[in-house]
Amino acid sequence: MTELKRYTVWDAGTRWFHWINVFCVTVLAAVGLVILNAGDLGVHNAGKVTLKTVHAWVGYLFALNLLWRIVWGFWGNRYARWRSILPGGRGYFGALRRYAAAFFASRPEQYLGHNPIGRLSVTAILLFLTVQAITGLVLAGTDLFYPPIGHWIAQWVAASGVSPDSLVPYTPEMYDAAAYEVMRAYRKPVAVVHLYSFYILTVIVILHVAAVIITELREGGGIISAMFSGQKVISGIPVDKESGDSDISS
Repeated sequence: MTELKRYTVWDAGTRWFHWINVFCVTVLAAVGLVILNAGDLGVHNAGKVTLKTVHAWVGYLFALNLLWRIVWGFWGNRYARWRSILPGGRGYFGALRRYAAAFFASRPEQYLGHNPIGRLSVTAILLFLTVQAITGLVLAGTDLFYPPIGHWIAQWVAASGVSPDSLVPYTPEMYDAAAYEVMRAYRKPVAVVHLYSFYILTVIVILHVAAVIITELREGGGIISAMFSGQKVISGIPVDKESGDSDISS
């Protein structure tokens, strides 16, 4: 009979980030798609402002949560730290080849933290999440005059005699037409990056979820449940087990 051992892997900070991120990305994607298709859906300007306001506020939570994860990469437990997440380092590419060969040979290797392919996936996700956060903050400033750059954008585009602090979206009579057109020209490439980064991120997330499910079925270990409990159940000796890793039950 195969002996199963339970290991504590994901700390609370990592698990909270994961599920808050899932919530934010889901809401942002849904609201963003409605905004993108607002014309076809018959949404008027007032509705667009409401949608963009919801999108922006959830975006702030998303950005703060991402910032937390970046910081936690220096302070979290061994599996949460950057050296266990980012690809590269001594022996990484050899481990990647061995993992892939073992996986396709139906002899999958088990890891407590991210396996070598998982590290590539998580790094790509974090990279595109960061792109979304940065471009989203810029768009919030140019669309709604929200922080962190909204104040300067409002000063730039406000018409003569109009207080920048009083600007609201979709009120062209309050804007200096020439300045507003120049601002929108600068904004356009940011919007394009935000949109296509979203599409790429969507594909990566779908592949990531599929990979997690396949890995769970092929390797076991409770990968999915571990993001709730923090614990993985492993049969045998994990490849990345270190002397300080002790099972808490067997």
